[in-house]
Amino acid sequence: MMKWLALWLLGMGAAHAADMIALRQTMITLRYVDQDPGDPPALTRILVTPDFMRMDGGEDDGDFVLLDRRQRQVTNVTRDNKLAMVFTPGTLPPKPAGWKPRLDAHPAAPGTQRFSLALKDVVCSEGVAARAAAPDAAHAMAELKSVLAAMQYRVWKASPRELQHDCDLANLVWESGATLKLGLPLKEREFTGRTRQLESESKQPMQPELFRVPDGMTAINASS
Repeated sequence: MMKWLALWLLGMGAAHAADMIALRQTMITLRYVDQDPGDPPALTRILVTPDFMRMDGGEDDGDFVLLDRRQRQVTNVTRDNKLAMVFTPGTLPPKPAGWKPRLDAHPAAPGTQRFSLALKDVVCSEGVAARAAAPDAAHAMAELKSVLAAMQYRVWKASPRELQHDCDLANLVWESGATLKLGLPLKEREFTGRTRQLESESKQPMQPELFRVPDGMTAINASS
């Protein structure tokens, strides 16, 4: 009996190892259509692996944002000026008194939820999420927001008062990962009118070169 159990556990371990190898040989590819009010729609491609997430405009040789999920570091690569702006997590100030955002979620189509994140009766973001659709991609998106939250707060603080909207603090700083806990966003609309809609989701063979900062870039510590 013990010999059989040991062999079964060994087989389970080998199967898990094979699954991990297969996972690391593929990448999740998401294509979203983003649009700001008055602007034409634009493609955003998101590539996700267990170690990295890359966001770009759909071109392998274009500018991109790279999240190192293990190091919790974000690098913004702009090829024309050969710059690699590096962001690391920072410290956020305490939430202001009376900070009471409200996240509501209700069942929609099978496997999806319709959500809204509101603050002081203003809907900061709303949309539809699917919990079972590429859950690791949703986790990676939340990780990216978490790394950038302190930088987003500094940008908000330095903006003119008329441009400081509390919903920016909800969406990008203190509640940045709240809606992503509900699953992968299929469609989303922010208080600014900006929209995002999922066009496709697939798995493709791993391309390690897409998750490397190109040679010859000047690295700048943007967090400081």
